[in-house]
Amino acid sequence: MITARAAATFEPVGRSVAAARTFVRDTLQGWGLTDIVDDAVVLTSELVTNAVVHAGTTADVVCIRADTGVRVEVADRYPEREVPLQSNGGHHFGHPDREGGRGLLLCAALAARWGVEYTATHKQVWFQLDFPDRPAGTRAAGPALPSSALPIADSRVRVGVVQVDSGGLISAWNEDAQELFGYQPEQIIGKPLTDLAAWPHTPGTSTGVAEALLLSRWEGSYGIRGADGRVSPVYASHLRIRDAEGEPSTVCLLVRDRERAVLQSPMRGANVDTAESAERGPATDAFEVFIGSPAPDDLDGLLQRTVERARDMLDGDAAYLLLATDDETELEVRASTGLPSARQRFARVPVEAGTGRYGSARMPAVHEDLSAVPGAVPLLVNTGMRSVVTVPLKVEGRLTGSLGVAAESPARYSNEEALRLQFAADRIALAVERARLTELERLRRGSLSFLVEASDLLAGTLDRDQTLALMAQMTVPTLASWCAVYTVADQASEPELSYVLHEDEDRIDGLKALLMKIDPPEQVPTGGARSWSGPYDAAHAAALRTSLRSLSLGDSARPSSGPGASLATASAVGGETVVLPLVARNRVIGMLILGKPTDEHFRQENLELAEDLSRRAALALDNARLYSERTAISQSLQRSLLPPEQPEVPGVEVEVIYRAAGEGNEVGGDFYDLFPIRDGAYGFAIGDVCGTGPEAAAVTGLARHALRLLAREGFGGPAVLERLNAAILDEGARSRFLTLLYGELWPQHDGSAVLKVVCAGHPLPLRLRQDGSVEAAAEPQPLLGVMEDLELYEQTVTLDPGDVLLCVTDGVTERREGTRMLGDDGLIDVLTTCTGLTAGAVAARVLRAVERFAAEPPSDDMAILAMRVPEPEPADT
Repeated sequence: MITARAAATFEPVGRSVAAARTFVRDTLQGWGLTDIVDDAVVLTSELVTNAVVHAGTTADVVCIRADTGVRVEVADRYPEREVPLQSNGGHHFGHPDREGGRGLLLCAALAARWGVEYTATHKQVWFQLDFPDRPAGTRAAGPALPSSALPIADSRVRVGVVQVDSGGLISAWNEDAQELFGYQPEQIIGKPLTDLAAWPHTPGTSTGVAEALLLSRWEGSYGIRGADGRVSPVYASHLRIRDAEGEPSTVCLLVRDRERAVLQSPMRGANVDTAESAERGPATDAFEVFIGSPAPDDLDGLLQRTVERARDMLDGDAAYLLLATDDETELEVRASTGLPSARQRFARVPVEAGTGRYGSARMPAVHEDLSAVPGAVPLLVNTGMRSVVTVPLKVEGRLTGSLGVAAESPARYSNEEALRLQFAADRIALAVERARLTELERLRRGSLSFLVEASDLLAGTLDRDQTLALMAQMTVPTLASWCAVYTVADQASEPELSYVLHEDEDRIDGLKALLMKIDPPEQVPTGGARSWSGPYDAAHAAALRTSLRSLSLGDSARPSSGPGASLATASAVGGETVVLPLVARNRVIGMLILGKPTDEHFRQENLELAEDLSRRAALALDNARLYSERTAISQSLQRSLLPPEQPEVPGVEVEVIYRAAGEGNEVGGDFYDLFPIRDGAYGFAIGDVCGTGPEAAAVTGLARHALRLLAREGFGGPAVLERLNAAILDEGARSRFLTLLYGELWPQHDGSAVLKVVCAGHPLPLRLRQDGSVEAAAEPQPLLGVMEDLELYEQTVTLDPGDVLLCVTDGVTERREGTRMLGDDGLIDVLTTCTGLTAGAVAARVLRAVERFAAEPPSDDMAILAMRVPEPEPADT
């Protein structure tokens, strides 16, 4: 049964053979199969050489782990180049010294089984190595050493044993773990290990703690946050196991980082042949410690392996590696091991640190006692390190970085150690620079992809709150651990905290409360990121006050949300915090705040990316502000063009439904009105202005107010519309034609209602009788705003009890789906089903029919006016 599988593809170039060897070696060692690694690497090297050198095609390498052994498959794309066969079907290799066939000869000699398979496009050679029997015996041994050469550890070495289940939750916690980190088992069991791990304590590892827990075996350094809030550096050995039911879990052995020798596996290559080593000399032997498994383009893995091997090579307590910026004026911390915390990650120090050339990173330097030269190595201030040796990394004479090894005791190093470290640095510098350039190119491509995606997302909304949320979500956790956005209404206003986001949702409220208590950063219109210590200072001051109050009250009176909550907030904002101005249209409209957790710094590349993002976000935020203002003005104007209230008409039911289409409900389009003219008489109108926008809104406002004014002056319907037509034409180029249905309504004492209507180019009003018949209640006449001399006339309609008059705009009748249109006939069909319904029910049924006619939402404004004369209630008998 297959239990694990790994695959990789290699290009037809010479370096692919070495890369394939590394891939197979790392895969099998990751599976814990060190006994068969060497044979597998030799066979893979031969088969990949055949594929990429002789066949000249890419090579696919697959490692498959089964219950009894490991199968390695190497395939190329040259099936025409066949393996030589004897006539009886067996394989024939010829003489062992001939050029071809040695790979197959080795397979026959070393592998338990092997074979060749052909397809139309591939040729695959595979071999299987069975697991060897494992009798009791020695796995690894070292020579007898004098006591002075043995690793130093406390008299009582504690090994914390922590078991983590398949969900990442702690299921076991032994006494040594309790002593090391201060947690009782009941406090910690059931919680994720990731809540405790300050990952990575040793920066530069390309694998996170969650991923490391899924590997079959893993060793390395990180930090564990103890009950007192401090981070303890540890060295960990993880082994993934499964129980009798097949449920996987991970056993983690943890020791203090300075006692790593208790758990650390022997380094690969440590058993170098003594004669060969003596022939090459100590400098070459020193370089052997830098040979490791990171891929050629894995910069973080390469740097981390470098500092760990450098520390081991010189028997130091700490080591670090810095990479130079492009202008070689600053060095950026990229990897360290053995330092009290990872606070130096991505911090920058000047090249000429310290006094004159003594502290220059361009030359090797040995500091016998740092306490005698304070600040000579800024990275080691307050770390307890007393002596240090530093050497430059150079490529073609150009400074690319600096490598240092430090010790807690003074006078540990001399020029001899500096020479050894410099030789090793010279041998690794080119690989580091190549990996750095590869990473830089990958980062630049990733940055471009990130900015393209961010621009698309920001351009996809004009909502202010959604824009703020997108800004925060794009920065957390990609660029920062937390962020806050301050907005500025105008130049005279103070910045207002508008949005807060943290990668840990449980900390958002505490972070927001903290930022609300402190003054916002100063507004600076100049571009670029600048540091801000406000959150850090406020959080630590609050934590200190809470701790002092707890001590004065005693443990019994200590609040449950006291020091722990304050320390948690302080750690959340304890790293570097930067402010990026949001500038749009030469005006500061806000600030984007980005922060890191305790003792972490930003990469310069991430800050540059954040600056690009802030410029795009500022413009999107300002566009959202302008759109919101425009929408508010549009909606306010739209409301002003509609009747303020609907009057009660005695003896007549009246219902109006108005739906403005379009985003933001732009002004213009359809309108309606219902108003009293004089005692017992009411005017009503429903119309549609051509187009939308300010010009249409002007005609809408002119029509509604002119109708009320002229009707109340005593003019009849035709005279009102003729004068309105003249007023529209007087607008000149701003005029718009208008369809309008205008009428006057007189409720009668006998329960009926008399209407006089004029239909100027508008959809005809429909009358629904009690028997279910529907007929037009007016005749069509010319629309307004086109001809100067109009001769209009009005028509009289009497609504009997139970009759309904329905007036709509063309947004109802012209409702479309593809080539179909609701039309007048469709509206009549709907109205015939409304017999006996109230005016409100008639209007609602018409609206529902319009909405259901097509899947897409309506694209035109709609106004529906329904008037019904109710039937008289039966007299009481």
